[in-house]
Amino acid sequence: MTASTLDKQINNYLSQLNPKQKKAVLTVVKTFAEEHESLLDVPTFVDEMNRRSEELESGKIKGTTWEEVKKKQRTRLTRENRGLFNLFFIPRLRTST
Repeated sequence: MTASTLDKQINNYLSQLNPKQKKAVLTVVKTFAEEHESLLDVPTFVDEMNRRSEELESGKIKGTTWEEVKKKQRTRLTRENRGLFNLFFIPRLRTST
């Protein structure tokens, strides 16, 4: 679909909207028009990523593998869930016996 065809369709629909609907459409259009910067376009972000990459490559810091992250989170969640179980269920079990 060409840009002129799209423009015609948009204008056709806009003429059918009430003021409240037009305001909602304007909000959406503004959101698209005011595109947010990509993180890769922000110089400080790129500089920080370059610095961290250099530290990893030089051995100054040790990275963490995805498997290590998942294992650590599973352990943490298991420990927290056990704590929640003890907090909510153990007292009830003690009083019901």
